[in-house]
Amino acid sequence: MLFTSTIRVASRRVASNSRRLLSSSATKTASSQDAARKLAPYFAAATVAFGATQLSVNKNISQAEKPVDSDCQALLEQNSSKFAQYWPRNILILFGPPGAGKGTHGPKVEELLGIPQLSTGDMLRAAVAAQTEVGKKAQAVMKAGGLVSDDIVVGIIRDRIKEEDCKLGFILDGFPRTLAQAKALDTMLAEEGARVTKVVELHVPDEVLEERICGRWIHKKSGRSYHVKYAPPKSMEKDSDGKPKPETMLDDETNEPLIQRPDDTATALVKRLSSYHGETVPILEHYNPNGIVKQVNANQGMTGVWKEVLGALSR
Repeated sequence: MLFTSTIRVASRRVASNSRRLLSSSATKTASSQDAARKLAPYFAAATVAFGATQLSVNKNISQAEKPVDSDCQALLEQNSSKFAQYWPRNILILFGPPGAGKGTHGPKVEELLGIPQLSTGDMLRAAVAAQTEVGKKAQAVMKAGGLVSDDIVVGIIRDRIKEEDCKLGFILDGFPRTLAQAKALDTMLAEEGARVTKVVELHVPDEVLEERICGRWIHKKSGRSYHVKYAPPKSMEKDSDGKPKPETMLDDETNEPLIQRPDDTATALVKRLSSYHGETVPILEHYNPNGIVKQVNANQGMTGVWKEVLGALSR
């Protein structure tokens, strides 16, 4: 309790000291460096313990009229790297059935914490395109019509999380899907001196999901998702039966055509939900004894869901 209180105080000092440091355009180099030395330890602790604080400070820095002194910036980066090495990284697993809202709230969590959301599919395609050793193995399996093994997927994740943007943590979306994958992930993270720190489940009753799924359209290149009822594209027009005209379903940003995935049908949804419940519950039970599993009621308005997500992410 005392440690947590200390970190919170440090977090507030970060914001306070940052504003004083950035608001004074007439600050001399010597005094700027002295302020940096006082600020750095607090910043490093708050960076790891409170991702939102880190993001706020970064935004303040980017919006300042005057750039931060180079020595100050170097100290911040040095301490951030030190604490990233010796403190546990923030490793989050985001669970939810099809249509639960992972595509809506995942990017918001990513922005809040300042850590990347890693999609298994995206990582697999990137590894194949880069022709990494693991990527070549995956490509060979897929060309032969087989399923990529858990060992290959874990290998792809191992390579990806070594990149600079994963230094302070990352969010896993779409993996693990089975208990065996969860155990393989745990073993791999243990080798890195890390562990899963939070599991967030977006919970929605099965009977609510059909409307969400069957009305969903996506922009293939970016992954942006739309819904004919809840989040229609600006270009959408309906026919005489009240159904959207496919030719008018265009991405708001690029004006490129949207698509519906083949498995976004009522028939396919039954199979997908059966698979989700059969594979997910054991994973949640696996992590539950660690006290890191948090359930969010995703069957409510977006504001309410996000409020619960924030509560689940809090330490």
